[in-house]
Amino acid sequence: MAEEADVIVVGAGLSGLVAATEIADAGKRVIVVDQEGEQSLGGQAFWSFGGLFLVDSPEQRRLGIKDSYELAMQDWLGTAGFDRDEDYWPRQWAEAYVAFAAGEKRDWLRAMGHRIFPVVGWAERGGYDAMGHGNSVPRFHVTWGTGPGIVEPFERRAREALKSGR
Repeated sequence: MAEEADVIVVGAGLSGLVAATEIADAGKRVIVVDQEGEQSLGGQAFWSFGGLFLVDSPEQRRLGIKDSYELAMQDWLGTAGFDRDEDYWPRQWAEAYVAFAAGEKRDWLRAMGHRIFPVVGWAERGGYDAMGHGNSVPRFHVTWGTGPGIVEPFERRAREALKSGR
C-alpha cells in the first residue's frame, strides 16, 4: 500500500471523508479503509439530522441571536472544564474548532454546495449563561437534506478523486 498512497485514512464516516477529500485536493493519493461497504459512506452522519455548530452566522444574526467566538468559547469551557494538564491539546483543538465555526466553516461548506435551513435550533441547551453546561444561545444549524445533505459534497469529492486516481 505504501507505493499506492501517500496517506491512509481509517474510516469512511464524515470526518474520514473530509480528511480524505482535503488530502486528495492537495494532490496526494489517499486510500480510505472502513469496516463497512461503500453503501455506508458518511457513516452515522448520513443518518443524522444534519445539524452543524456555527458561531455568529448570518442565520443567527437574522434571528437577532447575538453570538461571538468569545461567547462560544465560554460555553465550551463551561462544559469541558479543561482543568487538568492533559487537557492542553483538547483545549487547543476546541479553540481552533470554535474559530473555524466562527470564521470560514460556513463559507467553506457553501462553496461545495451545502445549504442551511434558515432557522437556528438549540441543541445542548445550557443554563442561560456562558459559564454553565451547554450553549447559552442557539447554534444548531440544520443542513438542507439533513444527514445526506451534509455527506453529499464530501462523497461527491471522494468519488471525483477516485476517478482521477487520487
